[in-house]
Amino acid sequence: MSQILKVAVVGVGHLGKWHADKYAASADCELVAVVDTNVDNARTIAEKHGAETFTDYRDVIPLVDAISLVVPTSLHYKIGREFLEAGIHCLIEKPVTESVEEAETLIRIAKQKNAVLQVGHIERFNSVMLGITEHMQRPQFIESTRLAPFTTRATDVSVILDLMIHDIDIILDLIDSPIARISASGISVLSETIDIANARIEFENHCVANVTASRISRKRERKLRIFQKHAYLSADFQEKILAVNRKGKTDNTEGYRDITHEELSFEDNDALNLEVLDFINAIKTGARPLVNGEDGKRALETAIAITTQIKESL
Repeated sequence: MSQILKVAVVGVGHLGKWHADKYAASADCELVAVVDTNVDNARTIAEKHGAETFTDYRDVIPLVDAISLVVPTSLHYKIGREFLEAGIHCLIEKPVTESVEEAETLIRIAKQKNAVLQVGHIERFNSVMLGITEHMQRPQFIESTRLAPFTTRATDVSVILDLMIHDIDIILDLIDSPIARISASGISVLSETIDIANARIEFENHCVANVTASRISRKRERKLRIFQKHAYLSADFQEKILAVNRKGKTDNTEGYRDITHEELSFEDNDALNLEVLDFINAIKTGARPLVNGEDGKRALETAIAITTQIKESL
């Protein structure tokens, strides 16, 4: 596919407006429409980029080749299904849907219509991931921490589906082994859903991941620590820094091997722009997107298992 793609963004709130910016800046597509039930939001973003304003997503179905779907999770399945059934490529923000069954249906329709279904797990495009994949070798224990201050945005879902799912997706991709066991705990503090959660995920290859997420913290933190034989990696997704600690080749005065320390810094590579460009490339070349529907379903399935276990213990 070589022609310019006609694209719309459905939902231009906090995140959707940034999607619109990325499409408008791409030479491979034209942002032709902006959709939001808040007509003022839609008009502001549309006028900025010379696009048309719509309040009903159905009106843009005949006009576009692809969309970014950036609406509340409860609407992902309904709206995503209508676009996919029309053969329109979809980049759907995470979590892909509310249920695994809904995700499976979207995946099936996308295959039938030969449409790209990509899920917005943006941390996969974080530049520090390059360092992790380069230095990681058979991890035995992973610890992730994702903290954020409380906001009213995304309180329609739990902290597991809002924040923790980023790390779930990363860990599932890095480990690539079936899950053997999950144990989890969490509580609701400010919202009607779970605001703090911790999960221990044990894999069949004996790797263990300890995952913590909170959206009532006073600070922001996005860190992943990976322990493997002879090495310990510490990744700061926010600061774009990877610390690599390895067992050295020489003995110290106490008779133990020295530990070498290397700190690698990565440029801010605009992860959202890379995500959008990956989506466009998948449409134009037929390549597999970095995070496809199956990846989104896998992360969702694990997040739901964690959520269910917490709710059953309350």
